Amino acid sequence: MPCHPLRRALTAVSLATLAACGRDQATSPTAAPDRASIPDGLAPLVRQLAAQRGIGRMDRPPYVRETLVRLGQALAFDKILSGNRDISCMTCHLPAFATGDDRALSIGQGAAGLGPTRVHPTNAFIPRNAPSLFNLSALKSLFWDGRVTVANGQFHTPAGAQLTPDMTRVFEFGPASALGLFPVTSREEMRGQSGNELAAIPDADNPAIWRGLMTRLGEIPEYRRMFEEAYPGTRFDQMTFAHASNAIGGFLLDQFSFINSPWDRFLAGEDHAMSADQLAGAQTFLTIRCSLCHNGPAFSDNQFHNVALAQFGPGKGNGATGFDDFGRMNVTGDLVDQYRFRTTPLRNVELTGPYGHDGAFSGLRNFIDHYSNSELKLRTFDVNALEPLLRNSLVANADAIMATRDTILNGVVLTETIIDQLTTFMSALTDPKARDLRSTVPKRVPSGLPVDQP
Repeated sequence: MPCHPLRRALTAVSLATLAACGRDQATSPTAAPDRASIPDGLAPLVRQLAAQRGIGRMDRPPYVRETLVRLGQALAFDKILSGNRDISCMTCHLPAFATGDDRALSIGQGAAGLGPTRVHPTNAFIPRNAPSLFNLSALKSLFWDGRVTVANGQFHTPAGAQLTPDMTRVFEFGPASALGLFPVTSREEMRGQSGNELAAIPDADNPAIWRGLMTRLGEIPEYRRMFEEAYPGTRFDQMTFAHASNAIGGFLLDQFSFINSPWDRFLAGEDHAMSADQLAGAQTFLTIRCSLCHNGPAFSDNQFHNVALAQFGPGKGNGATGFDDFGRMNVTGDLVDQYRFRTTPLRNVELTGPYGHDGAFSGLRNFIDHYSNSELKLRTFDVNALEPLLRNSLVANADAIMATRDTILNGVVLTETIIDQLTTFMSALTDPKARDLRSTVPKRVPSGLPVDQP
């Protein structure tokens, strides 16, 4: 996808270059280049292009006191937060799979096994892929449809007025503090359909569900002590589930924020932190349309786009059959948001497949390739790439998706060289410490329930 050969050191990016996303004007990268072979002028050029896109170094995550991290870790891994005590938050965000589960669509409560071996007795799936939990402090909205956001100091969530000012005053970490409030209310994800006191609560009564969870936690002396240590001066009986959710958010920020990738070291002035191939890919990425959406320190514009992804699985109750997923439109009610989903942040992206809101692509290179001739890829989507249980669930909605596909994809055609360069560049966005997250898993949790150890 590079719009200029490496030997030409450009000093600016023209509008014509940005529009030429699909032109094959690139030279092929050499095989396994030595870092010393970086062409003169390429490093400063890439830094200039990054600055023009607002892609600077990632800020350090906020400080999280140790007592809050310990509480949040326990809560995130403790199955006591699920109705039938059979699933934790981290069951679908496994450290062994880079805070995902290595599945196209997650499998929630009532199932057995972990990650790709997880099986549900009724073959039930969660409608969307489990997004990664890296660098949450850089994201302005959470979940694929952005249903948890903070704007002008106000939280906007599915709970509406049920999330009270007293609760939001507890939040220390923006949207990440509210993240834990909602999987626990979902029957499919954690609460269950029956067999427990939380499942008996009406779906719309979030406060009752949250109170029920605090009742459970309050019956465990170790949790009462941990909450009061994490929030000095506040008795447990004065707390709400906002304190639990805030702790989970603090743990996620403290343990899954990474700011020392080769790209970060390159931006800090280390010319040889990235290989020549990675720098060539960076130039490509920054001079074509990719960076119009994947920008900022996290490589996400924090906006929502329809990138022509096929829809399969149980859906979100949309469309004539109920198996469609209208994405952001389910939050805003605005037809223009139909099939729009949050721009995926790209840090550590090589670790976080499958890709897309539905996990339609298991490999990063295949996902990048989808953006080339995306209409053709949508209309010829191969269900055989999916696991057998999902192959018969493809929704025939290609015309509707194309009616609102983001115009930024019009005319985008990528060569094999371009796709290879982009894939190579994205490997430079991985912090080495993100490759092994076993230290984030506790040996035990206060409830005594088993901790998932894939």
